[in-house]
Amino acid sequence: MYIVYSAVGAGVLALLYSFWKTAWISRQDAGGERMQRIGKYIADGAMAFLKAEYKVLSIFVVAVAILLGVTANQESSHWLVAVSFVVGAICSALAGFLGMRVATKANYRTTNAARKGLAPALEIAFAGGSVMGMGVVGLGVIGLGSLFLGYEMLFGFGGEENTTKVLNVLSGFSLGASSIALFARVGGGIYTKAADVGADLVGKVEAGIPEDHPLNPATIADNVGDNVGDVAGMGADLFESYVGSILGSMVLGAVFVSELAGQDQFNGLSLVLLPLALAAIGIVVSIIGSFFVRVGEKGNPQVALNMGEIVAAVLMLIGAWFAIDTLLPSEWTATGILDGTPRTFTAIGVFWATIAGLVAGVAVGFVTEHYTGTGKKPVLNIVKQSSTGAATNIIAGLGTGMQSTAIPVLIIAASIIVAYYFAGLYGIAIAALGMLANTGIQLAVDAYGPISDNAGGIAEMSEQPPEVRERTDKLDAVGNTTAAIGKGFAIASAALTALALFSAFMSQAGITSINVAKPDVMAGLFVGSMLPFLFSALAMGAVGRAAMDMINEVRRQFHEIPELKAALAVMQKYEDPHDMKGKDREIFDAADGKAEYAKCVEISTKAAIREMVLPGLLAIVAPVIVGFIFGPESLGGLLAGVTAAGVLMAIFQSNAGGAWDNAKKMFEGGVEINGKIYKKGSDPHKAAVVGDTVGDPLKDTSGPSINILIKLMSVVALVIAPLIKI
Repeated sequence: MYIVYSAVGAGVLALLYSFWKTAWISRQDAGGERMQRIGKYIADGAMAFLKAEYKVLSIFVVAVAILLGVTANQESSHWLVAVSFVVGAICSALAGFLGMRVATKANYRTTNAARKGLAPALEIAFAGGSVMGMGVVGLGVIGLGSLFLGYEMLFGFGGEENTTKVLNVLSGFSLGASSIALFARVGGGIYTKAADVGADLVGKVEAGIPEDHPLNPATIADNVGDNVGDVAGMGADLFESYVGSILGSMVLGAVFVSELAGQDQFNGLSLVLLPLALAAIGIVVSIIGSFFVRVGEKGNPQVALNMGEIVAAVLMLIGAWFAIDTLLPSEWTATGILDGTPRTFTAIGVFWATIAGLVAGVAVGFVTEHYTGTGKKPVLNIVKQSSTGAATNIIAGLGTGMQSTAIPVLIIAASIIVAYYFAGLYGIAIAALGMLANTGIQLAVDAYGPISDNAGGIAEMSEQPPEVRERTDKLDAVGNTTAAIGKGFAIASAALTALALFSAFMSQAGITSINVAKPDVMAGLFVGSMLPFLFSALAMGAVGRAAMDMINEVRRQFHEIPELKAALAVMQKYEDPHDMKGKDREIFDAADGKAEYAKCVEISTKAAIREMVLPGLLAIVAPVIVGFIFGPESLGGLLAGVTAAGVLMAIFQSNAGGAWDNAKKMFEGGVEINGKIYKKGSDPHKAAVVGDTVGDPLKDTSGPSINILIKLMSVVALVIAPLIKI
């Protein structure tokens, strides 16, 4: 069992790295009093949201844990599945808490570092992101590895029956992680987009003041939202993907235990232990890769971040080869998991499946960048169509999002076929894990984005010199690209992880095939295809209702707070607030701190907590009802439908929203349309702001949440499989 001990040790190493980076960030200069005060507003708002969210979720966790313990099938599972569920939920929540806490420390320190130069600002922002990344993988591997060891000792080492029971009980860990992830993504997405829409529509369009301006009452809530949505939410998303891919691979590997016994050095457990070994290697190479993220004052932050990821990816391939070659026999013959047909498997085949997943993830990321990147043809088309109003802007964005589904789906389909060809269904699971093995550094790069975004907002609110905002904008622009690539990466990994979990469910439920000609299976397929649309509607509706409350509150403050009203009138005389002098400056300074930021934070928090419940319950209840009433084959149809439709909806929504966002950002630097230059405040810019407002909940609420929806439903099916087994 030295493989499991090594994996747990790697998890401990990841947490030690996180604590080291957290301590380093805390020692950095926090800047002046005003900068620290704004940073404290953001940190307090973020922690208030987490406290409120976790209070509600704790009730849900206790209720589900009791239900799992009471209904557990003692022959093939155990009441300890409830313990696994609670541990998974705690690890997921803890990962979000640790990541967001350090992100709210790093944001204003990044702003202060930007006063010195680009390099120190990047170093702090990336360090903050790396705490999130390493915390996620560390907690995931420690949780899975420790529980696996404990259950093996309890139920007995080795043997297909014992191992299958251990993994059935361990599946509760993934269920806990997925449940918390869905609520965190939906709740965080509702929070951030309600604040963002309120800040944009009233601040930018109606009042004509810049984004992140201190006069805007919603600006603190908007910056808090970056943390609860893009740090805690993204962290929980990739945490459950990471855990799900490891568990799915282990479950499928358990099918080969009896046939591999005597052929490997682990009593048939080599395919079960390989996912933990790959995860451990991924942690080590992610830490190594993080040391290669360096940039000069005139360098490109994107190149620096790419260098870290490339180093980690190359080292991962080398490490994966040695792990596969060491753990697995060079060749073995075993019965196919579902079809019962004997086939020959090879270690090199498993390695090629790992590469298929890694290549697919990178390829989908590049396609996502093409459709959403600033200056790319699809975004330029949206910019051009903004010149004729909001309607044509929205039409162009919708078309871009729909078109962007084609190539990623073909890439995912190709990776599935290649992985299956080389290593069967186990190969598909390993491909998903290959894509997610470097989650540590991938998530570090993703979490860097919102920290940089916050740093730019704090620079604006604390009225830093223009060169400081230029540096933070440079970091933020790269963060937008990494966020878009991260979303594409998350969608691709969700597709493969869901397929691996789906295969594991079929294996555990005793299903060898699913006949879509059967009416109950076809009905399940249609219902499953409908669920991503219903889920998206619930999430979008929640954002709309919360945004209305926010818009009304911002308007109220602009009209009822005398200092804000007077400062706003003065502000509209100047393009740059630094140009204010004399009486105008006195009026403007008198409004400092008069906006009731806490009221806007409270509105977003209450709306997010209230509105996240129904979409979250939908993902959990639907597979349970279908599975117990109509049987495992109908549930299989449901999972097939929700996976296929969900992947398409997720790609469409994320890419459409990302393209709208960057089209709006292009106007901030000035763009030429038909020989005329349009800047901030122009009619085409206002049309682009409307398009971005439509796209915001698509890319940051419903789109990313669908990733978790399809995986959570697959995990629920896997957990109840022993209870509905044919």
